[in-house]
Amino acid sequence: MKFENVGVESVAHIEAPIRVESELLEAGFAQTLTRLGHKQGLIRSLTGVVARRFFPEGQESSHAATDAGRRAMELARVQAHDIDVLISTSVSKDYIEPSIASTVHANLGLGPACLNFDISNACLAFLNAMEVAAMMIERGSARRALIVVGESSRLPVETTVQWLAQPNVGEKELRDNFATLTLGSGASAMVLSHANLCRTPHRFTGGVSLSASNQNHLCRGQRDHMVTDAPGLLKAGVELAGQTFSAAQRELGWTQTNLNHLMMHQVGSAHLRSVLSRLGLPQEEAHLSYPEYGNMGPASIPFTLSQAASSGHLKVGDRIALMGIGSGLNCSMMEIRW
Repeated sequence: MKFENVGVESVAHIEAPIRVESELLEAGFAQTLTRLGHKQGLIRSLTGVVARRFFPEGQESSHAATDAGRRAMELARVQAHDIDVLISTSVSKDYIEPSIASTVHANLGLGPACLNFDISNACLAFLNAMEVAAMMIERGSARRALIVVGESSRLPVETTVQWLAQPNVGEKELRDNFATLTLGSGASAMVLSHANLCRTPHRFTGGVSLSASNQNHLCRGQRDHMVTDAPGLLKAGVELAGQTFSAAQRELGWTQTNLNHLMMHQVGSAHLRSVLSRLGLPQEEAHLSYPEYGNMGPASIPFTLSQAASSGHLKVGDRIALMGIGSGLNCSMMEIRW
């Protein structure tokens, strides 16, 4: 899918305020680690995740998504009546229904004609929403779209720590639940608009997606826990990423040398190194958020992009690759020309 008239007016992020180091989590199941022959520092050494952030207990993900959406609107200098469609992409849910989008819509005071709905696709939902919103803008059914995501990992992480502290937990249980310990919290939002209205030169130019749905069993999450075949997920994900990058080379004109910035889904150090090696891309072009913020699910890519933008690392004309792999398995790669 390629777009000719879609501008990126703003991207924003919200940091969760409570910093929790990996060693603090491990202290909660230290006896299990000792019994199984592991030293403290396992999370940091295997994943590179030094810390993650939590929102205050009881704060709903819609609250964080609302804050991110409000900040994105302020940066874009748009008002509630300027937004024609709102899409929420959070894995974290206040409720099964109504949609998170309806809550954020009300919180932001968006108009009754503003379409609002959720898109759910694990860690790829934000990228999927960008594509859906861009198609609406390109065909003229929307002028501006607001995409939001708010991820709160406190419940699954704390529940997993408590469960791993049980005396009957073995090596397999630790391995199957280990990825949950890397999850972090955060929020992000983006305003997309028709190029004729956009106040910035930034353009969303298109993307490609591929699936390997026969691998849907490798990572399955519930509200309070997640079970992951990490080695299997890494192997299958890297293979799918390679196939998707080949599609991006054909459709988007990507090469190993013409991309200025890589905004990748932030899982951990092993995942990042493996994907970059498979694609032949330089690690110095990958912007990192996972060491301090962990895996924020669908918030990871826009959060990392917003960090880079707010710190002045992006220059007009830079080619920015947004690259994500989500359980399912699905892979999307998209480009913003800054």
